[in-house]
Amino acid sequence: MNDRLKKLGYVLIAVGMIFVVAGGVAYSKTQDGYNSLHKFSEAQNVTLSYNDEGQLIDRGTVEGAQAIMNLLENDWGFAVEAGELDPNDPLVNTGSEYMYQMATVTYHTLNGTQTVVLTEDAEYNGESFPAGTYEVAVEGRYWTDFDRQHPLEGPAREQAWSGTAHGIVGELGVGTVTHSALKLALALAGLFAGLGVVFGITGGGLVWAAGGASKKDTFVTDSVIEKELADA
Repeated sequence: MNDRLKKLGYVLIAVGMIFVVAGGVAYSKTQDGYNSLHKFSEAQNVTLSYNDEGQLIDRGTVEGAQAIMNLLENDWGFAVEAGELDPNDPLVNTGSEYMYQMATVTYHTLNGTQTVVLTEDAEYNGESFPAGTYEVAVEGRYWTDFDRQHPLEGPAREQAWSGTAHGIVGELGVGTVTHSALKLALALAGLFAGLGVVFGITGGGLVWAAGGASKKDTFVTDSVIEKELADA
């Protein structure tokens, strides 16, 4: 029985070592990913703006940043991690920073005004639009909220939600997903290492217990033999 416990203990120790090694490899790969993401962010050199008190600002005002944060947290339902918004490290390279920057681009697009020039008179749904220059407010409308056949809304949609705007939002989204995936990978690395330690301790405990029990059994057996000899 003790021999079986020892063997089981050694097996658990071996399994534990495998998990520890796997955790180490996963951690190393995760750090490589973080390093690559950081270098990519440095190359882009996109930073957030903070005032002297460490508060986020947009176009010089705290209120502007708060409006963007409202869009991000309330309209989009994103859980911002305050620790990822560091005034001492304004470079956009964390999930919350990527999402905030995405919300910044989107906020100004949604609240912008586009200049549409009609070179000739137009009519749509019984309404006439003489040739001229028009200021068309986006009014919080996303790409799909515009009537693309409308003589003013159609061009305004193309100008507001341009390929550049879509590209920036998409690129920032990739950064967010990448950072989230790296955080998950880091958690798994810690889990692997933790399981390895647990298996190692459990296996070592079984080996120790089996060894102690074996010595005790030997001592008891020797005592019985000595007693039987004395009685004889």
